[in-house]
Amino acid sequence: MEFLTGLLNSAAPLMLAGLGALLSDLSGALGIFIEGFMITGAFFSWIFAGWTGSVFLGTLLSALLAGFAGWALARFVRLSGANPFIAGLALNLAASGITLSLSAIWFGTKGVLQNPGINIPGQSSFTIAAWLCAIVIAIGLKKTVTGQRLRASGLSHNFGSMDTATERGIRPELYREGAWALASFLAALAGAALTFRVGAYTPGGIAGRGWIALAAVYLGFRKVWGVVIAAIIFSLAERLGYGLQSFGALSATALLGLPSVLALLLYFVSMLFKKRKQ
Repeated sequence: MEFLTGLLNSAAPLMLAGLGALLSDLSGALGIFIEGFMITGAFFSWIFAGWTGSVFLGTLLSALLAGFAGWALARFVRLSGANPFIAGLALNLAASGITLSLSAIWFGTKGVLQNPGINIPGQSSFTIAAWLCAIVIAIGLKKTVTGQRLRASGLSHNFGSMDTATERGIRPELYREGAWALASFLAALAGAALTFRVGAYTPGGIAGRGWIALAAVYLGFRKVWGVVIAAIIFSLAERLGYGLQSFGALSATALLGLPSVLALLLYFVSMLFKKRKQ
């Protein structure tokens, strides 16, 4: 039971980020920016928690800031005609630079930030939040008009049927902006979950999990519960990797690459399964 609880707790950040990436993908654009907003979420949630004295308020403020930034990024891409992929990569690079610079200016260091005054909550709170988000998103996508229109907007972006969507009263660009805002919000929550799991802000603590979240979207066949299962599988592999490292059977370098290798393997298996099903 303890192992299962620990597994679900460790999977929560990846679940949140994966659900955000799924919403972005369904809107018609892959959420390359997920990694960047996980980085800013990890940093600002810690800063805001220290300023307000509340982990809940710090996490909420950080997520709201990320949501607004995600909406602004989507609006910029639409108005400027910029490439969403390039814009997402730029955001990822900017996030690392901004957080390191602010850390140096505010605290005089680019290293680990600690604050004994912050009362770190149990990881179960983020796990509960992740599962609630999964349930709400699953119901919203399947049972609500907004969810169906979001899917239609994504199809119009991917297959160039913007006119058809517009004739039905759907404005795909607005749904994409909303999806990016929600994706950024969830990514920031994921970053906060990682920070408070460690009990300190650690530069580089995201460790590429934003990219793993993108892989989880396709390994989960672009389904909510598929993303959830993929996140749990990746977390299981990570925990097994740490276990092997403690026995000296796996180097630290190999441990860092294990999730990526698993992503490639599972993607290959999923493609074979998809072709066989077709």
